[in-house]
Amino acid sequence: MGVYSKPVVFAILSAVVILIGTVVTVFIPMLMPSTQPVSGYVKPYTAVELEGRDIYIREGCNNCHTQTVRPLRTEVLRYGEYSKPEEFAYDRPFLWGSRRTGPDLNRVGGKYPDSWHYKHMADPQSMFGKSNMPPYAWMAQNRLDTRYSVKKIRILDYGYTEEEVAAQIADYRAKVTSPSYNSKRARNGVTPKELQNELTEMDAVIAYLQKLGRDVKKLEAGN
Repeated sequence: MGVYSKPVVFAILSAVVILIGTVVTVFIPMLMPSTQPVSGYVKPYTAVELEGRDIYIREGCNNCHTQTVRPLRTEVLRYGEYSKPEEFAYDRPFLWGSRRTGPDLNRVGGKYPDSWHYKHMADPQSMFGKSNMPPYAWMAQNRLDTRYSVKKIRILDYGYTEEEVAAQIADYRAKVTSPSYNSKRARNGVTPKELQNELTEMDAVIAYLQKLGRDVKKLEAGN
């Protein structure tokens, strides 16, 4: 009598074989460098960009916007160069998505100036009359909480020191509060006077959006 005549033994052996096959074909490759491509052109998010990304996720923006451009002619013509694996090396979790209630954002970085984003975040319909995006003007009324930025950076292993994180936050604050900031008028138009010298949640979200897709341009130029 062989194993085929013993259903319990056969079931156990089958489960073991399937588990071994799963480990070999799924979990082991996940730990191999070849399946986790990185590029010197793609940099980890700065502290402010990461805070903006967390707010983006918190508000469910990824439920309406994808972040992956498929290698199809129609998508490339509309959104730009198709997505590369290297781009998502620091995305935890990734935000590829599958539903496009709004346009894909994987190449939105640098497409519009900061001033456009301040106006669009505050009143989407002022930029696109038929937009069904809700307004997020209240984000400019919330001071950005950076108390846990260092801890987040450390957990995600982005490699920035505590001093570098502090410098990133200070530098971005200096940028958006500078009298010479080229989007100062638009920012002041949505930011309460008492917060115009501070970083707000809207500042962080815009910093994150402006990061999306910008590194891939350097990646393409280097190839």
